[in-house]
Order: sequence, then C-alpha cells, then structure tokens
Amino acid sequence: MTQQLANGLFSGGIYALFAIGFTLVFGILRHLNLAHAAVFTGGAFVGIELVTRHEISVWLAFPLVTLVGAVLGVLLERAAFRPLAGRNDEHFAGLISSVAFGGMILALLQARYGTEPATFPVEAFPNEVFTFGGITVSLAQLTILGTALVLMLGLAWLVSATPLGRAMRAVAENPRAARVVGVNVERVTAGTYALSSGLGAVAGMLMVFNVGQANLAMGLSIELTGFAVIILGGMGSLWGAMIAGLILGLAEALTVHFLSSSLKDVVAFGLLFAILLLRPQGLFGTMKTRVV
Repeated sequence: MTQQLANGLFSGGIYALFAIGFTLVFGILRHLNLAHAAVFTGGAFVGIELVTRHEISVWLAFPLVTLVGAVLGVLLERAAFRPLAGRNDEHFAGLISSVAFGGMILALLQARYGTEPATFPVEAFPNEVFTFGGITVSLAQLTILGTALVLMLGLAWLVSATPLGRAMRAVAENPRAARVVGVNVERVTAGTYALSSGLGAVAGMLMVFNVGQANLAMGLSIELTGFAVIILGGMGSLWGAMIAGLILGLAEALTVHFLSSSLKDVVAFGLLFAILLLRPQGLFGTMKTRVV
C-alpha cells in the first residue's frame, strides 16, 4: 500500500499543478477558462517535439514549454476574453469563447502531430530507480513531484509576497478600485493568464512522464479532475488546490489498492459530491471567492 500512496502523490502533484492554473484565473478574474485543458495537451506535444525533433534536453524543454504555454495564455486572454469585457454576459460569453479557442488549439495540434499517441524517446530521461524504505520510485517520478511542488510554492510566494502578487490580489478584490490606485488591470490580467497557462503546459509535459504517452484526448479527463480539485479545495484558493490535488491523488491510489482501478473515478467524484453537500465552499475556501 505504501507504494500505491507514493504513486498517488506523483499523480496528485500533476492534478494540483493543473488545478492551480484553473483557480488562479477564476480567483482573480472570475473567468472560467475551459481552454486550459487544450493548453495542457499542447504542452505535452510541444515538449515531445522539442526533445525528439530538435534534440533539446528535457531540462531545457521545461522552461521552453512554460514559455509556449504563457504565450498561449496571453493570446487566449486577448482573443477570447478581452473583447468581451464590460458586457452583461461577459463571464458566460467568455466561457463559450474559451471553448472555441481550446478547440482551435486541438485542431492545430491534430494538423501538426496527427491523431496517434506520442512519447518521449527512451533515452530522453535517465532510467534511474531509487528505493526508500521499500518504496521504489524512478527519477522521472521524483522530477514530477519536485517540479510540481517547486512551481506551486513559487506561485504561492509570487502571489503573496511580490508587487505583481499584490496587484493581482487588488484586482481580485476590486478591479475598479485597483485601477484607481494605479494598478494596470489589463497587464495584470494578461500576466495572470500567462502564469496560469504556463503552469498548465508544464503539467501536460509532466503527465507524459507519468503515464508514458500524450494523446489529443488527455486534457479532457484531467479537466474534469481539475474541476474536482478546485471544488474540493475551495474555488479561488491556491493552497486549497495544492492540497486537494494531493488528496485526490492519494484517494485514487487507495481506491486502486483496496477496490479496483475501474472505480477510482467513482470514488474521486463521489468525494466531490460529498464536499458539495457538506461544505459547498470547499475544504479551504470561503463563501466569497478570492485568491488567498
């Protein structure tokens, strides 16, 4: 069972990294960005292309994939959300617009990479295995968890202790008041999308290390899991998304160990329903949605 719990932590780290991108945009801008899953998928395929076609090392591919995701985030904000600002149906129209933008990303990915799954070459990552107290982990798994934790903690520090973070929290509290005191709301909005999508793209690349391959449908399942994570942790709570992602990964691992792998989604979303009934604001959220 200890081995399964370790595996659950690796999956949970990816879930959390994906979900904080969701909750960052929602907590600050109140936008539900449904193109996030397509950016996640794009990060996986771009990472594979950088390593296989351009012979770039995996370690250099990580920041490059982050940059590609950030650029997609800025384009998404400019094309799908900014033109709708100020409309009465801004949030609903933006949701639909993000679906369309995500569909365009997936169509471009299919045109470039086809419909077959893609993988990293065997030699791309050292195939080293370590044993700690009876738990066997690979270097790839340690990289997954370490990268996810570093990025999540780095984002939490940025939001809580930097001028950009203070501006983001001001926009989350009251965009009009933030503009009055000199905050460039448009720049903060674009920066929020860049951070969110950059993290989502890296999560996609990490997922390939975890499951072994990338495919065009990989974003759909994790999108549903991402919703479960942010609702479980509390809409708008970065710390809640981090902890809830790990909790969900561990819950899936325990389900696989004690019951069946086919039931892991049943247990995960059963946990989601229980939270919605017993604590609608989530484990770490409040009734008022905001980034903390």
